[in-house]
Amino acid sequence: FWLLIWLLIITATIFICLRQWIQHNKKIIQGTQSKKDRLYVGIFHPYCNAGGGGERVLWCAVRALQNKYDNIKIVIYTGDIDSTPSSILQKAKNVFNISLEVDKITFVFLNQRHWVEARKYPHFTLLCQSLGSIVLGLEAVCKFPPDIFIDTMGYSFTFPVFRYLAGSRVGCYVHYPVISTDMLKKVQYRQSSFNNKAYVARNPFLTWLKLSYYRLFSKTYKWVTRCSETIMVNSTWTENNIVDLLNDPLKIHRVYPPCETKHLTSLEHTGKDDEILIVSVGQFRPEKNHPLQLQVLYELRTLLARDEALWNRIKLLIVGSCRHEEDYERLRNMQDLAKHLSLENSIEFRVNVTYDELLKIFQQAKIGIHTMWNEHFGIGIVECMAAGLIMIAHRSGGPLLDIIETSEGSQNGFLATDAVEYAASILNIILNSAEANKNIVSSARSSVERFSEKEFDEQFIRALSPLFV
Repeated sequence: FWLLIWLLIITATIFICLRQWIQHNKKIIQGTQSKKDRLYVGIFHPYCNAGGGGERVLWCAVRALQNKYDNIKIVIYTGDIDSTPSSILQKAKNVFNISLEVDKITFVFLNQRHWVEARKYPHFTLLCQSLGSIVLGLEAVCKFPPDIFIDTMGYSFTFPVFRYLAGSRVGCYVHYPVISTDMLKKVQYRQSSFNNKAYVARNPFLTWLKLSYYRLFSKTYKWVTRCSETIMVNSTWTENNIVDLLNDPLKIHRVYPPCETKHLTSLEHTGKDDEILIVSVGQFRPEKNHPLQLQVLYELRTLLARDEALWNRIKLLIVGSCRHEEDYERLRNMQDLAKHLSLENSIEFRVNVTYDELLKIFQQAKIGIHTMWNEHFGIGIVECMAAGLIMIAHRSGGPLLDIIETSEGSQNGFLATDAVEYAASILNIILNSAEANKNIVSSARSSVERFSEKEFDEQFIRALSPLFV
């Protein structure tokens, strides 16, 4: 008992001393700036140079804040220590076509990003990454304590660090809840997936143990997330999960991610008539389930076994970005799998393409494919639809609830669950009349206007406005 009391006293003492030091450091840092009435908005995005959909949200958010507020300085916390501020901003311009006021942006480079990398934790990954984010958050808050803190990557365990140590007002944009009711159900019903190993699913005791761990973790995640004064979610699916978790819908705002739609809807198809190009756009991460795309092409070849001429016209182009060596290793495994399935002549991989290159790919392609289960939203799906591709996405998450409509008369794409269903949808598109496909493309392009950058800017600023009062 007394040992517990002493531990609590020591912990409280460390917390108070650290808080006073950070508050003192905050006054020194901000006191040296040219304008004392300036607000410092810290945005926590350790992988800001990754070039994915989350990074589009980041840079559009920065631009929206700069356009709305004149008296702010943006502070971006990043772990991309091998990059320079100018190269990061140039990549934002090249990949997303987003220009920013460079003189109003400061980068704080973090050296402890390795604490949040999944490969470091083969077991208890969620818990260890979350605890690691506290370490990373402490480094960030010690280097630059902001007036307003915004997390745009889902590191909820950093919220108490900034709120209680730096006295920052906290907001967040949630792409994907760290733990969801769907994840709990996967474990509870003993279904194997990328976050529930087969040997765990087969063992009743390990299932009970993991379910208990998930439930305890979800309660902790609920507490830290409540430290945010305003919570933006990117889709209906994410909103449903966060509402179920927090039971506090008043502070939750659905803000669809910004998608490049205005320019893309004006693109014209320039592809070859004798080529059927299928495009996949997404980062090379395990949850994107790229192996399923290869299985889809394998099944499609089976369906076209008697029509070799048609099969030879089909090509799958997988476009994605790699963040680190683990992603590159995943890419190499994909290339090996393509050879194993004898599909190497029908598949091409392109990595870290520029925005201009992506536009050319869109103009050449006819069909888009996305295979992630419970994709929280799907920026790549929307952009493919805006560019005139007929999209096939997984029948779950954001694509099902927000993006793709399959009802007759208003169909703007296709939904599928397994390789056979995906392959059948592709064949359906290929065999469809030109008029039927044209109607799907027209419906798709009309439907994506609600996901525009302009709509995002308005909703993002509205949700964050309470933090600036």
